[in-house]
Amino acid sequence: MMQLLLHIIWRDKKTVLLTLLAGTVSGLTAVALFAQSGLLISKAALMPPFYVILILTAFLKLFGVTKSASKYAERLLSHRVTFQLMHDVRMRFFDKLLPQAHVLQRYKSGDLLTRITSDVETLQHFFLRVLYPPLVTMLVFVATMMFMLFFSPLLAGLLLIGLLLTTVVMPAMLSMRKLQAEPRDATIAATEYFYGYRELLLHNAHQQKEQQLRQLTNDYAKSLQRKKNRESSSYIWNQAIALTTAFFIIFVGAYAVSTGDVEGVYFAMLILVSLTVFETAIPMASVPTFLRDTKRAVAQLHDITETDENNGSVIAAHACASLLLQDVSYTYERSTRPAISHIHMHIAHQQKIAIVGASGSGKTTLMQLLMHEMAPTSGEVLLGDIPLHQLERNSYYTHIGMMLQHNHFFAGTIRSNLLLANEHATDAQLTDALQRAQLDKTLDAPVFEKGRNLSGGEQQRLAFARLLLKGGDIWLVDEPFTSVDVQTEEQLLATMLREAADKTLVIITHRLTNLAQFDHIYVMDGGEIVEHGTHEQLLAKNALYARMHEAS
Repeated sequence: MMQLLLHIIWRDKKTVLLTLLAGTVSGLTAVALFAQSGLLISKAALMPPFYVILILTAFLKLFGVTKSASKYAERLLSHRVTFQLMHDVRMRFFDKLLPQAHVLQRYKSGDLLTRITSDVETLQHFFLRVLYPPLVTMLVFVATMMFMLFFSPLLAGLLLIGLLLTTVVMPAMLSMRKLQAEPRDATIAATEYFYGYRELLLHNAHQQKEQQLRQLTNDYAKSLQRKKNRESSSYIWNQAIALTTAFFIIFVGAYAVSTGDVEGVYFAMLILVSLTVFETAIPMASVPTFLRDTKRAVAQLHDITETDENNGSVIAAHACASLLLQDVSYTYERSTRPAISHIHMHIAHQQKIAIVGASGSGKTTLMQLLMHEMAPTSGEVLLGDIPLHQLERNSYYTHIGMMLQHNHFFAGTIRSNLLLANEHATDAQLTDALQRAQLDKTLDAPVFEKGRNLSGGEQQRLAFARLLLKGGDIWLVDEPFTSVDVQTEEQLLATMLREAADKTLVIITHRLTNLAQFDHIYVMDGGEIVEHGTHEQLLAKNALYARMHEAS
């Protein structure tokens, strides 16, 4: 991704080159300003003709104006490059992140918040604090050394040593320090604390969590302080190098003047040049810190936006084909036990399938694989004869309707949340979907963020209304009506089966009522399919399904 940052910056090469030119001119005119001042003082002491003083003074003013103008241009252009970089990074990051929204649940919310905000913001320093200072420092020093060569190669050599110490040796030494401020743990803890405050309060655990948050915050504050101390020490070392170099230039220059190798009138000028040129090296003190922060931010953003291997390029023209699972297993990250193991399943077009089992038996994991949210650890999921990982995910989603166990609702109205399923639906169609879902709400009724003002049953019925509006050839449904009463559940399930008469329907449920209406039932236990068949066949086996049915 560092190459990407360089590519984005270099895309506006004209502005970048103008920025470097303005920065170099600003640095050189600062050196020239003090050099001219030293020369003016020395010349004035010798009582030259008045026009000499006048010319030197005119150049002094010219350098002063040029320095101010070039500094303004450098700030203006460099920030233009930075803002363009941030714009492009944010757009590219969002474009990469959007197709991967289905896998973001593997990150904690605070971790995601840090990566999306703090890490992206960190990249704004790449040009101003990492790339730009070394380039300008090198250009100014090289030009200054060429100027010094006219007077004394030895003095130019001393300046070269100072340059190498400030731009190469010191940054290399500082980059070996592993200290860095890391806000992620504190951000995660703060996010979890505020999101879960009610539960913490109810279980009288808020003080312990608050203490943990305070500790992490204090650790981060101390880390920031150490980071600032390191930057200050870097600045002090750079200043020490600059003053030491100036001291040697004074010593060597005085000797050169005494031997006649350098005219005494230029002595003050050379001293001021050696002191001033190191002003351009001041930003070098913070380059290692910002370079390390940039690399860390790039690595963490790349971790989110890395290529999704589960998203192919084949366009799903339709989903009027069977779904087939061939010896499918899946193991979650940082887990040693498979969530599901050696699953074989054939779901024919327009077939009505129910998947039942106790909580934790692997039903939802199986549904996520059918939803093309993740790829199996082993085995294959196919639509017809095409593996899902070869299908372009968005084209697959066009042909399927989903109703999850936990559905998300955006702050707005009933209408705005329904239009997510079908943006071209009329108010009459929206109202009809609400009626079929038995949700007694007007289209303009407000919906709070995450549907906080809706009961569990209302949220499920609103999700069902969205499913009715979406349509699709395949419906994948996970625990659809667990929060409504039994009578309403039976009515809504009957509506779902009626609406899905010409569709493939796969439903996960732990309630075993009304399953006689399904073509085939799969029973899961411990991540495996232990039984399958029709309702009557499974009851006749008098095994796990029969016991579950009797217990229900």
